[in-house]
Amino acid sequence: MAEIASTYPVPDSCDFTVFGGTGDLALRKLLPALYQRDLEGQLPADTRVLGVSRSELDDEGWREEVRTALRTHVAAGDLDEAVVARFLGRLRHLVLDAREPEDWHRFHALLKDRPHAETTVRVFYLAVAPSLFGDLSTRLEEIGVVDERARVVLEKPIGHDLASAQAVNDAVGRVFEESQIFRIDHYLGKESVQNLLVTRFANAFLEPLWNSRWVDHVQITVAESLGVGERGPYYDNAGALRDMVQNHLLQLLCLVAMEPPTHIGRETVRDEKLKVLQALKPMTPVDIDQHTVRGRYAAGLVEGEPVPSYADDLGRTGLDGARSRTETFVAMKTEVQNWRWSGVPFYLRTGKRMDRRASEIVVVFKAPPHHMFPGSEGVSEPNRLHIQVQPDEGMRLHLTAKEPGPGGIRLRPVSLDLSYATAFAQRLPDAYERLLMDVIKGNPTLFMRRDEVEAAWTWVEPILNRWASSPDQPLRYPAGTSGPVAATTLLERDGRSWQESDQ
Repeated sequence: MAEIASTYPVPDSCDFTVFGGTGDLALRKLLPALYQRDLEGQLPADTRVLGVSRSELDDEGWREEVRTALRTHVAAGDLDEAVVARFLGRLRHLVLDAREPEDWHRFHALLKDRPHAETTVRVFYLAVAPSLFGDLSTRLEEIGVVDERARVVLEKPIGHDLASAQAVNDAVGRVFEESQIFRIDHYLGKESVQNLLVTRFANAFLEPLWNSRWVDHVQITVAESLGVGERGPYYDNAGALRDMVQNHLLQLLCLVAMEPPTHIGRETVRDEKLKVLQALKPMTPVDIDQHTVRGRYAAGLVEGEPVPSYADDLGRTGLDGARSRTETFVAMKTEVQNWRWSGVPFYLRTGKRMDRRASEIVVVFKAPPHHMFPGSEGVSEPNRLHIQVQPDEGMRLHLTAKEPGPGGIRLRPVSLDLSYATAFAQRLPDAYERLLMDVIKGNPTLFMRRDEVEAAWTWVEPILNRWASSPDQPLRYPAGTSGPVAATTLLERDGRSWQESDQ
């Protein structure tokens, strides 16, 4: 990783523009992340952060909004008043209506009105609706601010199906080279996800076991205890399959299943991830009916508090929840059809209003081929590597050990734990902190390439189409549970069960 970092130096100057600068993503994630990097001295000394929105704010008005956001979303111990003042001094706000040419002229003037404008790296973060990606890119080209030092960041979702994803990619690709386009998935910036690559490829003992001979199955879970909240209008047009499976879960699957690249470099990791997506077993209508489960949360209890149903949550945003057929839960079984993984099931699960907030990967190894302790007591369980992505990043390796004491052998499951919070005496950066710095430096390794996005949509689209043509409604599950019973049955049919984080 150090070699990669050295090939992407921090530039001398940067203009980091956030379209949607007063939105939730900017205030909750992007600006606190940039502040943290400023606190660590990693931002280029000559950095400006430009907020673009339709809010009638001057520079000072936006700075006050950002100051409030920092107090809310940054730990008190990380708020250094001198650095806060320096960071706020970097901020400029521009009121921009995309339909007004004069506003674009003022934006052009703002970018050009700085020392060393001709050598400044320009980052355009499009924290807006994907339908605007193409138009904004075209406008940037028209005012002459897209050159070899320009980079554009696209938030998910990239389209809502294959055709729309291709249209978005075409529109942005007409303006920016593929090497300048950074499609962000914040899961790829998490410490435990990156450490998965190190665990696999920097430890010789594990790689020989990472195949169908020794691995029984793999589980990937992204569970949320929250409901849709204020995202109802967006979420009801997306659903869990588009919102989570097509990007987050498939990206995690790729990192688990990919072949070793020649080195961790600009394109090598993305090349191997693409091969995994292309090797996913296509889902026929029969496969979809048998190996996928979709659900929707009903009213229930989360952490002892009553919470409303999905329909009621939609009603609060002005939508008719009773008519919706949108899923808030997905479970499915798939397979990577190549020599390494042939015959190994991959079980994916994601949902809202579940009994816990957790993102995790569990690699379950096969049981020993021969039971050597016939007179023993206790339980011998298959070995498991449990990778916790959030909220507490770390790893646990589950083994079987002998319980101390005389009088025979008593088997007992134990675990070797690696908690990043306790193993490393330093603060763990938020995923956006790492990814935003990679954009500034021009390192695309942890971002999705166009062919990855479109390969993922190619695999997901038959599922979307089958569900759309089915008269069946998503199965109901009470909020605060682990999802529909059918999701449990999906694994029980194969003689397996979901591995929960406390097991």
